[in-house]
Amino acid sequence: MERSTLPNSTASLVLGILSIVTCICYGIIGLPLGIIAVILGAKAKKIFNENPDAYKSVGNASAGVVTGIIGIILNLIYLGFIVWLISSIGWDALQDPELMQERLLNL
Repeated sequence: MERSTLPNSTASLVLGILSIVTCICYGIIGLPLGIIAVILGAKAKKIFNENPDAYKSVGNASAGVVTGIIGIILNLIYLGFIVWLISSIGWDALQDPELMQERLLNL
């Protein structure tokens, strides 16, 4: 009997990688991608554990979970930095580069 590929394992890996790549998009895009990657990877690993002889490997699913977790952490850090930046220098300073430079020097 030929083994088939594990469903959603490649999708989990791709979404995990995209969550890392898009962490610079204010956490808006990458955070949901990372969460979905972790969920899909966990489901794929569960399917593999129920019937390991039917599927080739669990490697992509495991890598998807790991990259998804890394993406979630990076996105949360970046989102926290943006919130801190807005709270410390103000929203108006983000619109005016001279005001931003002045307020950053005063921190």
